[in-house]
Amino acid sequence: MKILMVLTSHDQLGDTGNKTGFWLEEFAAPYYVFKDAGAEVILASPNGGHPPIDPTSDGADAQTDDTRRFKGDAETQKQLATTLKLSDITEAGFDAIFYPGGHGPLWDLVEDADSKRLIEAFAAADRPVGAVCHAPAVFRHTVGADGKPLVSGRLVTGFTNTEEEAVGLTQIVPFLVEDMLKAAGGRYEKGADCASFVLRDGKLVTGQNPASSAEAAEQILALLK
Repeated sequence: MKILMVLTSHDQLGDTGNKTGFWLEEFAAPYYVFKDAGAEVILASPNGGHPPIDPTSDGADAQTDDTRRFKGDAETQKQLATTLKLSDITEAGFDAIFYPGGHGPLWDLVEDADSKRLIEAFAAADRPVGAVCHAPAVFRHTVGADGKPLVSGRLVTGFTNTEEEAVGLTQIVPFLVEDMLKAAGGRYEKGADCASFVLRDGKLVTGQNPASSAEAAEQILALLK
């Protein structure tokens, strides 16, 4: 079992002067779900090398058992520091693709041609595609074999408008994930803010927020059994 995890390379939060990147829990929790199940996990990002960690996700109040495990895991830290370039990756040999969130993907992965190519290739091959929190934004330009948006008519979730309002970034982000998924024809549903909520529609798995990341990974594994 071989799983590709795709991380953002973008580290600027709009024009605020603040840093962003991927959300640490949304990487660490799924990563260890996959690894503990015996999967080989390959990490990639648009620029390769070390993807930026959103500093807010690494604060003392954001730590979880999985982020603490990561901090004591030198091997995984080394792997994260040397992600492959997305342009060098094909779907060949992989069983699933998974996108952790954080605000970074809203600026780079959404518009990345290689990300779009890979998502569409995995979907066409009927292999699981997963994304959590802000990462379902990567489906903004993806299309299915019928030429319609990949999420059209499918159950999806992602970071809610009210969750974005709660962190004060509705006027900073380039678009709202909830609104985008609805505009693309997705059958958007959501749970309580900040609580785990995951939807699976065929081989498409989406999670609403950081709390959903481990469950989303478990759903990917269930599809691979």
